[in-house]
Amino acid sequence: MTQMIPTVNVAYAATGKSKKTNELGMRPMQERAYEKRGEQYLLIKSPPASGKSRALMFIALDKVEHQGLKQGIIVVPERSIGASFGNTDLVTHGFWANWHVEPRWNLCDAAITETGKVDAVGEFLKSNDKFLVCTHATFRFAVESFGIEAFDDRMIAIDEFHHVSANPENRLGSQLKELLERGKVHVVAMTGSYFRGDSEAVLMPEDESKFATVTYTYYEQLNGYEYLKSLGIGYFFYQGSYVDSILDVLNPDERTIIHIPNVNSGESTKDKYKEVERIISALGRWEGVDPQTGFQLVRTPKGNVLRIADLVDDDPSKRSKVLASLKDPTQAKNRDHVNIIIALGMAKEGFDWIWCEHALTVGYRDSLTEVVQIIGRATRDAPGKTHARFTNLIAEPDASQQNVSEAVNDTLKAISASLLMEQVLAPKFEFKAKVTTKPGDGKTRDLKGGSSGAKQKDVEDTSIDTPEKDSPTEDTVKVEIKGLREPKSPEAKRICKNDISEILADFLQDKKNVERGLFDDDLMPPELTVAALGRIVRERYPHLDEADQEAVREHAIAAFNLLQLAKKTTTDRDNPPKGGSTSFVDSVKKYALDVRELNIDMIESINPFEEAYSILSKTMNEERLKEIAALVKTKRTTITPEDAKLYARRAVEFIKAHGRKPDMNSQDAWEALLAEGARAFIRYKQEGRYDTAEKKA
Repeated sequence: MTQMIPTVNVAYAATGKSKKTNELGMRPMQERAYEKRGEQYLLIKSPPASGKSRALMFIALDKVEHQGLKQGIIVVPERSIGASFGNTDLVTHGFWANWHVEPRWNLCDAAITETGKVDAVGEFLKSNDKFLVCTHATFRFAVESFGIEAFDDRMIAIDEFHHVSANPENRLGSQLKELLERGKVHVVAMTGSYFRGDSEAVLMPEDESKFATVTYTYYEQLNGYEYLKSLGIGYFFYQGSYVDSILDVLNPDERTIIHIPNVNSGESTKDKYKEVERIISALGRWEGVDPQTGFQLVRTPKGNVLRIADLVDDDPSKRSKVLASLKDPTQAKNRDHVNIIIALGMAKEGFDWIWCEHALTVGYRDSLTEVVQIIGRATRDAPGKTHARFTNLIAEPDASQQNVSEAVNDTLKAISASLLMEQVLAPKFEFKAKVTTKPGDGKTRDLKGGSSGAKQKDVEDTSIDTPEKDSPTEDTVKVEIKGLREPKSPEAKRICKNDISEILADFLQDKKNVERGLFDDDLMPPELTVAALGRIVRERYPHLDEADQEAVREHAIAAFNLLQLAKKTTTDRDNPPKGGSTSFVDSVKKYALDVRELNIDMIESINPFEEAYSILSKTMNEERLKEIAALVKTKRTTITPEDAKLYARRAVEFIKAHGRKPDMNSQDAWEALLAEGARAFIRYKQEGRYDTAEKKA
């Protein structure tokens, strides 16, 4: 096993704020969502364990009782999640009604065929009962059977909304679009991870703009816990079989969920049962099965008896007993009920075990969404639980192996997931443009030297406003950046406020970006920060004008690279602390305060993957790293017509700023690229490339 260095270690204030309730029995996220209950289309982005299910109960009851809607239909991705919407006492805690679903209308519990469930939806629509719970699949079939109009004047609530896609082949996504176009339903969408793992848009921009958004961040949630004070995330490498190395990252004293690898992955031995047996054997001496719970009993070398829940075994009778024991409400507050859970495809979404301290995943999961959901298993607050961690144990790429390309891809995906989680776990940034000129001259300066640049009165100020000074919440960090374009349209402002993580998810899921950022010695950072990220923004938000697209891009790279800058300046690369890196949240604030003038051009000139490479170089031996670099390193691709257009625009800004054209032979690589791009743009224009593209559009 190579050296283990967590890539993220976040410290929290443990204010207890996120667990406090108001007079209606609502926690902060629920109260925030309830304030928007009158919206026809409502999107709730909130992390696991923040109380989304109960928030929906409050909203649904109000819509049916006070807003004139006939019924409410709650749609969940799988049957097990339906239990989150069982009958709930709300009155005792201050609300004006309880949540009640007639047993016959909780179709997640129904032991009938899918056809029978669809028929039940039809019966419900004709009844006077208020609420029904069903799976995404049942709802899709019901819409196909009864038509869009059958759901008029009802609330449709879609839980785990990231399962929806704007892709026409995603049937639920297409049906949702039809419902929105008809405009006769109310839609409440909820997700703990709004970005999808396949980079597909969840909603088209024109549809998403119809939604009022409630955002409750991971940082708000965890910072407001009572007990949990820190969270660590890391990717660690092993050689050989993972079961021979698992105890290097698994602490038997921690309450742990182990997700073993998919049988089709390179990490799998192709025999999941033997993998479970070897994990159990590595932990200690097997002493049988508890007849009451079905848990495996294992005595460790220290003499402790571990209670292990095996969810990998496909035997229905064994699994059902284990699942029932895990869900036993009488044991919910018992930390010693179970020590370790071993799962393959289960224990992710909709699975609550508050005592979980460690989510250990073997092999990379294809979806960033899945990674976020798995991490969410460990981020519950519980008495005595002060630290939680997520570990991604992946095979170290070996050039001698046939599947080296797959192993390299998994390594890159693990790095991407870690970088994205840094962004997800950070406090929300609020960026503003800043200008400094001679004090008192009262002049206004063009920040970018071009017509799209933001303008404002010159001021003298620090780069950051501390939350205590003028921020409405301790969960927001206000940062001023010289040269930053500010969004003008309401939609662009909404995107900068709510969608930065989704944009960065698209950026990080592009393998070429990660490869070049880590291993291309000839890379000029603006090729990623300006060109590649700009392309993603334009494709994602084609309806925005050019100035707003640039504003969105700049806000995204500012949020991303500011964290990288903070890590770079506050982490001792040669002597990393044993507990992981310093808290990057505090580091961001310190860095922004230390640097009196943040500049967008400086931010764009930083390779977003520089610090990731630094960590990678510590977790992998030098020779192996060189082998990987040789495998993925490629020459810079020929400039595309789209990139040429962008470089040409930047060349115009360069001329305005410097009074001359960029020089192809300049020692400044960025200037030379602008010159090359401008020349390519002229050539493509003469060839009629852009005319052809416009005609197709």
